[in-house]
Amino acid sequence: MTTATAFSLARRLRAGETVHSGWCGLSSPIVAELVGREGFPAVTLDGQHGLWDTASIVSGVAQVRQSGAAAIVRIPVGEFAAASRALDFGAEGIIAPMINTPADARAYVSFAKFPPIGERSWGPHNELTVTFAMIETRTALDNVEAIAATPGIDALFLGPADLSIALSNGANVDPMSGEVDRELDRITAAATKAGKVMGAYCHSAERAVALAKRGVRFLAVGSDMGFLRAGAAAALKALKS
Repeated sequence: MTTATAFSLARRLRAGETVHSGWCGLSSPIVAELVGREGFPAVTLDGQHGLWDTASIVSGVAQVRQSGAAAIVRIPVGEFAAASRALDFGAEGIIAPMINTPADARAYVSFAKFPPIGERSWGPHNELTVTFAMIETRTALDNVEAIAATPGIDALFLGPADLSIALSNGANVDPMSGEVDRELDRITAAATKAGKVMGAYCHSAERAVALAKRGVRFLAVGSDMGFLRAGAAAALKALKS
């Protein structure tokens, strides 16, 4: 059985659409559903740095789907088996951090794709899935073309904060640095050469708009905490005016 529809994440990206995703670190399925209901076509549950555990991901994926959005899960570093579980729960995409080598990419694919591409055992949901490989280290940059060319990798995904740390040798965290900006073009070129989608995390809507003009087609925007803080700040500003 498959839950894929004509509006699935995979089909939308393959059709050349630009897709925006809200980003949720709080382990609140209700908040994730609200982000989807506000109009984001995709919602990412951050299982790496966010507060999501297996039980909340099960509920979160279901509620994101209820909102009409595609559910995406970022798994912890190296926990590729978690990709299979999230896809079985109904997620349509997986973001895997710290994919540094072609071997990392192949291991990731083995858990995220059905045979003959991967070795994922048959589960109840989602024949059409999207695998995002995060590029966020110097090693990953050195191997970016080989990672992009790995069968079963559908997209590259810029992790700007960690990449800024790597490029500055740990001196600072600046996702908007000139070095990160230059490497964005290099990563995008590798994705384009391999016929894959380019994705990126964007700390603001303005950044997402700018990157879309540079060929990035999957844009994760902001965070649930950021949305809550911005809403609270706007209300307080109005009260004090």
